[in-house]
Amino acid sequence: MVSAYPVVPVFHPRRDARRALKRGYPRRVGSVRLCRTMHAVKQLLDERLVDAVVLDVRHCDGEGLELPARFPRIPMYVLSAVRPDDGALLASCRDAGFTGVLVEGVDNAVAGEWIAARTAQVARRRALADAPRLLRLTDRLQLAAWEEVLRRAGTPTQTGHVAAALRVTREHLSREFGAGGAPNLKRVIDLARAACAADLLGNPGYTVRCVVRILGYASPSHLAGAARRVAGATPAELRELGARGVLTRFLRGSFCRPFAALRRLPPPLCM
Repeated sequence: MVSAYPVVPVFHPRRDARRALKRGYPRRVGSVRLCRTMHAVKQLLDERLVDAVVLDVRHCDGEGLELPARFPRIPMYVLSAVRPDDGALLASCRDAGFTGVLVEGVDNAVAGEWIAARTAQVARRRALADAPRLLRLTDRLQLAAWEEVLRRAGTPTQTGHVAAALRVTREHLSREFGAGGAPNLKRVIDLARAACAADLLGNPGYTVRCVVRILGYASPSHLAGAARRVAGATPAELRELGARGVLTRFLRGSFCRPFAALRRLPPPLCM
């Protein structure tokens, strides 16, 4: 079963650094997975929704420097002891595309929370920040459901899952979520998952089949059907759209047109 929470693989030879990062990472946003080898890091990237990667580049034998180019939408962080003569090493990390450098022994206490505030999940949420306003989600229950949908975007989700998390009945949630002209909850779940798929496909290291496996779609054709319904796009086009582009296509599509026609809404909602 696909986990609802993203993971942060950490490859580091020293226990104190690994434990400090894991201890400081907020459990509500994901989990830290301690990896003994670079192969284990790559395996997690292939199989799980990864929010960030943390590496001690001194012990990667050069393997870690290739990851940012393959996965530019997943923040990569260095956690290493840094000496005064490490300018060349730090420059190579910068040139490779690492997002930031944490100094082992100095930044251990804050590493977990600092990384949690700068993950792929955070970037996706930022791209969709105005979605509640554009989707006409104003009620407290609607907004809570949207947050739960975003939290579960990496796993197959049904209306009943969201209702159970919010401690209401599925019927009540479905009825209240669509109030005030908002789209139905099932379509919004499809939107959030398609946006997540588009973001993952922005990484050259992922094929459509990889994304299907990571997000728990039944098959590539299942993802293709969802992309077509939500954004009128093929999986290949999702790669170019990104999360924000999926939202824009959704607003211009079947949700926006009938809603504007029935309610005589001004055009800007569809732009």
